[in-house]
Amino acid sequence: MSQSQVAYLVFDVEAIADGDLISRVRYPGEELSPSAALAKYQAEQIEATGSDFIPATFMLPISVAVAKITADYRLQDLTVLDAPDYRPHLITKKFWQGWSHYGQPTFVTFNGRGYDLPVLELAAYRYGISLPDWFNIEARSFDQCRNRYNTSAHLDLMDLFSNFGAGRVTGGLNLLANLIGKPGKTGIDGSQVQTMYDEGKVKEINDYCRCDVLDTYFVFLRSRVLTGHLSIEAEQEIVTEAYQYLERESEGNAAYKHYLEHWGDWETPEE
Repeated sequence: MSQSQVAYLVFDVEAIADGDLISRVRYPGEELSPSAALAKYQAEQIEATGSDFIPATFMLPISVAVAKITADYRLQDLTVLDAPDYRPHLITKKFWQGWSHYGQPTFVTFNGRGYDLPVLELAAYRYGISLPDWFNIEARSFDQCRNRYNTSAHLDLMDLFSNFGAGRVTGGLNLLANLIGKPGKTGIDGSQVQTMYDEGKVKEINDYCRCDVLDTYFVFLRSRVLTGHLSIEAEQEIVTEAYQYLERESEGNAAYKHYLEHWGDWETPEE
């Protein structure tokens, strides 16, 4: 593999609830409107769990941001799919087409195995998209792309840091980003996406998604130091190059301007 070839796709998904599906599946016969069904389900979730989180099975992707990363871990490009319309069926189609087009690079996520990929897999099921290379269920167990220990197909950073669920990554991606001086959550988090969507702030959701992908990318880089794939000096050189990329692309891009405004440099122990 050449060093400039896309070897990794770092991505993040933001999703909205399908109120119509919730109405039909959870409250059949009640004839609830989509918004009423969603409100009822959220209230039930709060009572049961303390959170209004809706499971991935009821969600539709409204934002998918993808960073193309080369074999030597450099940021080649970062885009959001189906801008400016952000239609779930085309977001889903473009995501899986991109994975195939670039030769099935390794997915890199934070909790992608628990949330992001299930959302996109179920969306492919809903929209009749065939994914035989991803659902390669005839392959040997370890060679199946969806095998949770097949990190060449999908490296979920939460799995890496939690030892595949043996421990907890309390603080999540936000904590891991902050440990290395990167912005993390800066005023928006996933719990606000549904309200933002209802208010018509779809572009702002996609800007937030871009920032989450950047955090994931920088955490991925530091994880490569941890696993011995990069020296800390090489990682810092790549981080500087990524900063310069964001500076160049920030003209007219609110997401990158916001990210750079909250940028922090990693401080070595000596400093």
